Amino acid sequence: MTHLRTPIRDLIDEIARLYAGHPVSTAETFADFHVSIAPPMRLRRWFRPKAQFLVDGIEPFNALPLDQALPMFEWGLNWCVANYANHFLILHAAVIEKGGRAAIMPGAPGSGKSTLAAGLAHRGWRLLSDELTLISLGDGRSIFGLARPVSLKNESIDVMRRFAAAATMSRVVHDTVKGSVALLKPPADSIARVAEPALPAWIVFPKYLSGLPALLEPKPKAAIMIEMAKNAFNYSVHGARGFAILADIVDACACYKFTYADLNEAVEIFDRLEPRH
Repeated sequence: MTHLRTPIRDLIDEIARLYAGHPVSTAETFADFHVSIAPPMRLRRWFRPKAQFLVDGIEPFNALPLDQALPMFEWGLNWCVANYANHFLILHAAVIEKGGRAAIMPGAPGSGKSTLAAGLAHRGWRLLSDELTLISLGDGRSIFGLARPVSLKNESIDVMRRFAAAATMSRVVHDTVKGSVALLKPPADSIARVAEPALPAWIVFPKYLSGLPALLEPKPKAAIMIEMAKNAFNYSVHGARGFAILADIVDACACYKFTYADLNEAVEIFDRLEPRH
């Protein structure tokens, strides 16, 4: 749970739209993160105004232009989870689910993992996250979701507008460090089932390549293990336990690399996936 304080009216309105359906508490109850987003108390508050992200009184990164408060909120929450939620093994990967089985999709920024996750979530898959895969340290298998808005960048914004025209999307914020950014609200089913875990069945490394047909190819598990470790935020924190969990998941999953240019083709291929027996 996150406790947010902000005087920024536009940010409040956007959060109300994008997080509609998530539980909201107005009481002073326990919160994992106490976040404040507000103009800094300096002269620049009036000249080229900026927004400052604070968590528990700490400023983890520099202030951004005021009109970037919404993506700053999402990036800040990702930072909080990645740095403090060490009761999970956390991977930098999107994750979706169908039939109780999860597809973990690691990838560098610009690989198309968020767009792919958003597209699949609007065609019958459940979105757990477009950015963070949370693996339980208890059983070493269960994956828990956040069902937070999907961060879309640049060309992906128009792609999803065409692919899911009825979906709720924030206004586009231009000139961020990641280019133009908009946030896409998850489908209602993903939000309603946010507390429902899933078991890992597939690891798919996606890559968007314009103009080429979709292609799913098996990938060696040894290479997958190395790449998964590189994409883990807190792998070293958990030592031998982290290695054992990651190795078990790689062993249990069917592993692929996947290139795509068209979301409809991608959905058809994902719907044919079979778990490793």
